[in-house]
Amino acid sequence: MPFPVHRKRRLRVSESMRRLVRETRLEPSQLVLPLFVCPGEGVRKPIGSMPGHAQLSIGELVKECETAHTLGIGGVILFGIPESKDERASGAYAADGITQTAVRAVKAAVPELLIMTDVCNCEYTSHGHCGKVVGNDVDNDATLDWLAKTAVSHAEAGADMVAPSDMMDGRVGVIRKALDGAGYKNTPIFAYAAKFASVFYGPFREAAESTPQFGDRRSYQMDPANGREAMHEMELDLEEGADLLMVKPALPYLDLIRQAKDRFPVPIGAYQVSGEFSMIMAAARNGWIDQDRAMMESLISIRRAGADVILTYFAFDAARALA
Repeated sequence: MPFPVHRKRRLRVSESMRRLVRETRLEPSQLVLPLFVCPGEGVRKPIGSMPGHAQLSIGELVKECETAHTLGIGGVILFGIPESKDERASGAYAADGITQTAVRAVKAAVPELLIMTDVCNCEYTSHGHCGKVVGNDVDNDATLDWLAKTAVSHAEAGADMVAPSDMMDGRVGVIRKALDGAGYKNTPIFAYAAKFASVFYGPFREAAESTPQFGDRRSYQMDPANGREAMHEMELDLEEGADLLMVKPALPYLDLIRQAKDRFPVPIGAYQVSGEFSMIMAAARNGWIDQDRAMMESLISIRRAGADVILTYFAFDAARALA
């Protein structure tokens, strides 16, 4: 036989050839854009650690959502920043809360856009933790009622999907029961099923004003070393009624995205978190890497690992690049 028999470079000779045989494809419809909504009018407060992103008042948020719809992005996920906070996270489940008000405004302006809502308490508590603090710890079971009320209030406002991110044990089942009991049997739950206690959330805490005032979240978010536990967490959320499962962060946990894809018969999501975004942006601004190529390579790697849905701060840029 002549050497070499197999010339793999034959299928790499041109962009049209490479495009023809490409194994993993990325589309705007697979992307979800996180957005931060705050009180006020005409507010577009830049987030210093996340270039190109800002806290948005409702009118400005609606403009971003209109753009997202025009670009064919799969949806948005909303994080609310209330005017005031308390120990009971009352703004999280108030009928006139910032997220609930924002959902109604976006649905009125862009009814076809899919709206997810983050169901958690850290943005709404005065102490910055994700649940009710008793002593020096977050009380798991006492927090579940807050989460259930929040999810129902989001569905009542018009949210298409709720996404609990608190990592309390049993919260998916309690939320499912509450939604069903309130007449929202068709509202899906996108569970942050394997959410790790990660250093890569730093910029988000600036964006959402949710830094814990004491301690950390390692008693309820996962140890980054534990892969088998992540699969068990996902199994439990699925048993409790989750419709989609999420791994968060994405790039440091590509192995777990692949395991989840191979193991579970539901859509798998991955959150390319703020730190992942900001690292690429910082390196690009220093001239160390090409921003667009790094963006696309990172997103493709998450898709290749098995993610069906990617939450990413690159959603606008990626959608435009894919157009």
